[in-house]
Amino acid sequence: MTTKYTEDHEWITVDGGVATVGITHHAQDALGDVVFVELPEVGKTFAQKDVAGVVESVKAAADVYMPVSGTVTEVNEDLRNDPSLANSDPLGAGWFFKVKLSEPAQIDALLDQTAYDAFAANS
Repeated sequence: MTTKYTEDHEWITVDGGVATVGITHHAQDALGDVVFVELPEVGKTFAQKDVAGVVESVKAAADVYMPVSGTVTEVNEDLRNDPSLANSDPLGAGWFFKVKLSEPAQIDALLDQTAYDAFAANS
């Protein structure tokens, strides 16, 4: 499995042709206590960088962008029912959705852990 990051503070872990997407520790720290998430519809197709969802906190609301092009295959109903999972376990139980990749090569252009850490430290 490969995990990559976007400059919009999403993470994506690819396993075969399906990827799991969520927000990073940096994003949830900046947002504060998450109180609501809007998840995409299963079966909906998105282009890379399309808005796929929304996360709202006590401080702000932020769009969740699609890191790669593809079709949503699953959403995290546990997160919908308990948005605080985005804070307590953003890289685990707080995942947002899964997507079947339509252009797997897009993964290669995303940031690796080292590049993302350097980017996040300056944002």
